[in-house]
Amino acid sequence: MTEGRSAAHRVTHEPAGYACPFCGIQRGVVDQWNQPSDIVAVTEHAFARVAPKWWPANPGGVLVIPRTHVENLYALSPKDGQGIWELTQQVADGIRSSYDCAGTSIRQHNEPAGDQDVWHLHVHVLPRRHDDRLYQRHDDARWVPSAERQPYARRLRATLRLPTTFET
Repeated sequence: MTEGRSAAHRVTHEPAGYACPFCGIQRGVVDQWNQPSDIVAVTEHAFARVAPKWWPANPGGVLVIPRTHVENLYALSPKDGQGIWELTQQVADGIRSSYDCAGTSIRQHNEPAGDQDVWHLHVHVLPRRHDDRLYQRHDDARWVPSAERQPYARRLRATLRLPTTFET
């Protein structure tokens, strides 16, 4: 680990007593935004779930999340990083195959200035359409109920054919 990475790793924005929703769903803690039906893949080092927040022209976005609680990219282990990247690639390919979209984009945010709003690293994998203006429509995102997320999760699970429980 380089000196710069080590210093960045010690900086935290996670509040004391933070109830991490991504750790919670792995333990079976659910709410309207974190449902077992959102899970589309689970591997040894990462899991993927349909996101509860969508942009207008990009429904069915997925989050790829390390199974180990890590706040941001600076603290990510190489082994978890490899697991996230492998699952991100599989999810992107699955989205292209099952969502009838023109492409995909990935993005990942670190710290408040980088628009991080959940204190557990996650990678967004987003279906793209021509002229969807995704990056110009950041403020147009909306929270999507579970019933609206489920058809996307079913299609992607069928395409990926990976485990979907945390017993792996």
